[in-house]
Amino acid sequence: MKKLFVTCLLAAAFAVPATFAQTTDAVAATEPGEHNPAAMIDHRVNMMSTVLTLTSAQQTQVRTILTNEATAESGFRTSMKAAHTNLKTAIQSNDTASIEQISTQIGNITAQSIASHAKAEAAIYQLLTPEQQTKAAQLPELLGGPGGPGFGHGPR
Repeated sequence: MKKLFVTCLLAAAFAVPATFAQTTDAVAATEPGEHNPAAMIDHRVNMMSTVLTLTSAQQTQVRTILTNEATAESGFRTSMKAAHTNLKTAIQSNDTASIEQISTQIGNITAQSIASHAKAEAAIYQLLTPEQQTKAAQLPELLGGPGGPGFGHGPR
């Protein structure tokens, strides 16, 4: 009985790390909230292609625009994270001058992000034929990413 127990225990000890090693990457890629720009771009291009019947040239151009936007947005996220960390420090030290300055910085980063997104949407819109533009106008979620124009930064 002891031998069976020890054998099972050893088998479990060796199996568990192997199981986690195999699934960690797959789980990480599908965790809720995980930011995967390439998958989001692919999904968006596929959706637009299906709904608007984009040509292959349009698909390539849209993918390039969205990739450039994602790169810019990554920089904005990094800057925003640093600003929020600095704001937390300023709050904890009751540094009102820094709170004002960092709050303005956060507002500026937000404005830059919204402008970058709007410019990308405008560039995509210009690629569309008049028929595609009409169809896109009827589906606000098509241009503007998740949540429609403005990317969820305010009223539509």
